Amino acid sequence: MKKPLSFDGARVLITGGCGFIGSNLARRLKGLGAKLVLVDSLVPEYGGNLFNIADLREGVTLNVADVRDPHSMRYLVQGHDFLFNLAGQTSHLDSMSDPLTDLDINCRAQLTILEACRASNREIRVVFASTRQLYGRPEYLPVDERHPIHPVDVNGINKLAGEWFHILYNDVYGIGTTVLRLTNTYGPGMRIKDARQTFVGIWIRSLLEGRPFEVWGGEQKRDFTYVDDAVEALLAAATSDQARGQVYNLGGAEVVTLKALAEQLIAANGSGSYLVRPFPEERKQIDIGDYYSDFSSIRAALGWEPKVGLTTGLERTLRFFRAQLPHYL
Repeated sequence: MKKPLSFDGARVLITGGCGFIGSNLARRLKGLGAKLVLVDSLVPEYGGNLFNIADLREGVTLNVADVRDPHSMRYLVQGHDFLFNLAGQTSHLDSMSDPLTDLDINCRAQLTILEACRASNREIRVVFASTRQLYGRPEYLPVDERHPIHPVDVNGINKLAGEWFHILYNDVYGIGTTVLRLTNTYGPGMRIKDARQTFVGIWIRSLLEGRPFEVWGGEQKRDFTYVDDAVEALLAAATSDQARGQVYNLGGAEVVTLKALAEQLIAANGSGSYLVRPFPEERKQIDIGDYYSDFSSIRAALGWEPKVGLTTGLERTLRFFRAQLPHYL
């Protein structure tokens, strides 16, 4: 079975399909004519939100299932051309307080998914969402894919194992896989009720509720990827033969300190305030300091680069949540 080079009429499976990135990807794919099956456990801690797909119900199938269930996954991967494997546990702090659950979701479940593909659909094209967290504290900046791997938390270790399972199954079993290492993805639909997905979410919630938000440290440098840019990277990776078996960094075009980001967020909102605080001890131990990506590999291979500037992205995100805030609390 030859893979379609476009998504028009393609059968696409998205794990974590009711989550932040998964729902934005689903919306884009539906516009491209794909036939979609979304898989989500809807476990409250892990980001699935039915409101994220409220406008997608027609023509999109939702299967409430857990990627840790081998029977469900073996059935679900059958007949699909593409799998965007986005389901995961994203909280770094949760990975330290409950490491075995993180192991189950970010490591063991990845073997479950890949074994389902090996048994039931070796022709499927897979893109796996990994994280820049596995690099740990940078030895040099910007961080490229050759940077040493030194995770500072359980989440980073398990995501590393998950991504190498994908590369192994590409190399040994011929299942076409690509790994994208995401960094600080933000935008409409992100988790804002707590900091499990990204600290930017809880900043936005506090801002829109008229409360000052806390900036821990403040001088750390970061880059950010707007969700539409992340979606385009996922699509490009899925349709490129050159991307098979490869690992690519994503990133942002602008590098800012956390205090500068706070100022930009307040400016985009038109009001607000923040407080600079020292890191809580449990967070300080797993903070990576300055981090920003070198994404020249994916730009050279696939022509991807971020297009949505930080100011524009923050304005779009705030506009969305002003209108839809109750659905995300």
